[in-house]
Amino acid sequence: MGSYLRPTELKDALGALGAAPRAILAGGTDFYPARVGRTIDEDILDITALPLAGIDEHADFWRIGALTTWSDIAAAKLPPCFDALKQAAREVGGVQIQNAGTIVGNLCNASPAADGVPPLLAMDAVVELASARGERAVPLRDFVTGNRKTLRAADELVTSLRVPKPRPSTSSLFLKLGARRYLVISIVMVAIAIEPDTRGQLFRARVAVGACSAAAQRLLATELALIGQPIDAGIAALIVPEHLAQVISPIDDVRGSAAYRIDAAFTLVKRGLAEIGGAMRAGIEGKRT
Repeated sequence: MGSYLRPTELKDALGALGAAPRAILAGGTDFYPARVGRTIDEDILDITALPLAGIDEHADFWRIGALTTWSDIAAAKLPPCFDALKQAAREVGGVQIQNAGTIVGNLCNASPAADGVPPLLAMDAVVELASARGERAVPLRDFVTGNRKTLRAADELVTSLRVPKPRPSTSSLFLKLGARRYLVISIVMVAIAIEPDTRGQLFRARVAVGACSAAAQRLLATELALIGQPIDAGIAALIVPEHLAQVISPIDDVRGSAAYRIDAAFTLVKRGLAEIGGAMRAGIEGKRT
């Protein structure tokens, strides 16, 4: 039987991790299911008593604490650039999972089907880590390196996520394809964030696809093709299959074949761009009348 620690101060938690590797316990929604039917014999660091929950706004960014739950995110009053993340929050399991599961736990678990990764990739999120050695920040695009793999060192704790503020009027959305509506592991996920300029053209786009590679990927070629285009539903026509083929490498499994995933990802990206482009155009026209 391993040891169990539940510190109330961050320095004590970091000291414990520095002394010896420990399994980190937050919401436990991945931790406990992975250990069904066997004795928990790891050394455990329970971080639930640390002051790491909540969403704070700063001049140039928002900070999301590591213990912030999916329900916290869904209920928070946040600008439209967070819509994709809030939509993903409502798709993570059932309400009980959303109440207990943490957004940072979802990232650190690093499942290819982690619902939180595509929306946060589309927001250029940065992962903030701390250890007894000091602190560092890693862009999320670099933090998740593969299936269940991240850049977190054994003596480090992810303390928060930093989300830079985009241009005003930025909007985002999240689409998820599964075998049923709720309580489902994703077959394909798409998150899109669109930043308009003052003329109603596309200043910047960020498009991320999840569950189609060992780690979620940004569609950089699509993003470049969209820059400077008028914002409307027609931007969906600018994506081509080659944009996905360059970056995603889906697997065949019980939820879907690789060919199906590629086709579904292409369809979802086109659908998402048409939806967000059309909605933003309606908003732009509404402001002019």
